[in-house]
Amino acid sequence: MAYIGQTRDYLLHLKAKDEVFRKAHDLRHSMTDAEKLLWDKVRNRKLQGLKFRRQHTIHYYVADFYCHEKRLIVEVDGGIHLETAVKEHDVNRTAELYRLGIMVIRFTNEQIFGQ
Repeated sequence: MAYIGQTRDYLLHLKAKDEVFRKAHDLRHSMTDAEKLLWDKVRNRKLQGLKFRRQHTIHYYVADFYCHEKRLIVEVDGGIHLETAVKEHDVNRTAELYRLGIMVIRFTNEQIFGQ
């Protein structure tokens, strides 16, 4: 999908910068196994008819999965998210997204593979 100038949908991306779009593009091509498994379950409106986008840009962030209809982000967290600094970043990021009216739910890789 090509964007020219300011044509990106403000409500969909909340003024995400070009570098965030580039990061999202890279992440789409290097998804983890857990992300691939979940993507297979939610893509093409397979989950209650809801449209999910993968590695979607929102403001300064890249969400693993985003449903604009519900303003919901689903994050898949690997082992690195157990580290103190990463946990703190996740809490701050979740608070910022909540302030923007977006809910965030998190699943661990183990939950994705096990359930």
